[in-house]
Amino acid sequence: MSRLVDLIRHGEVAGGACFRGRRDDPLSAMGWSQLEAATADQTAGGLSRWDRILCSPASRCAAFADWLGERLGLQVEQVEALRERDFGAWEGLRADQIPLDDLARFWADPSGYDPPSSEPFAVFRQRVIDAWCRLLAGSGDHLLLITHGGVIRVILGELLGIPAERLILLEVPTACRSRVRLPAEGGLPSLIAHGC
Repeated sequence: MSRLVDLIRHGEVAGGACFRGRRDDPLSAMGWSQLEAATADQTAGGLSRWDRILCSPASRCAAFADWLGERLGLQVEQVEALRERDFGAWEGLRADQIPLDDLARFWADPSGYDPPSSEPFAVFRQRVIDAWCRLLAGSGDHLLLITHGGVIRVILGELLGIPAERLILLEVPTACRSRVRLPAEGGLPSLIAHGC
């Protein structure tokens, strides 16, 4: 017996591309459509193949999760620790608004260089891993997590043994769905699917 977990990143967000952690912009109309498409095969005929829906409390995740939960008759569990990393002084800034030297340092060493006043990467990573372990201790054979790109990178990195400094190489576009299989009796987890 194994457990399945689907990890879905929120769709496109109103306000355009920027460093967005604690900033709470809603989904755009396109982002909502992206999430409907990303979940359509699991909700055919209004029946769910998921038995639990969990999400970040950020509106770009929670609004769609609440709609989906109501449609499927499933209670949605908001999990504070599934929030995106707080980018501090970079919150709301586009890449071209950040000094090039600082941005280059971040891309070259995203686990070692923390933007000014941001949540340190090590703290963010531990927060996500601790939450993941608590979720897995709960019930359910097929879970859905609607969350953020950084959170998904950390979870997949932990499951697949990807070093923290290489997580940036794992692309998680908007409305990307990843599915992992977790064996019940001590086997290794596997990534079944990843992409839009």
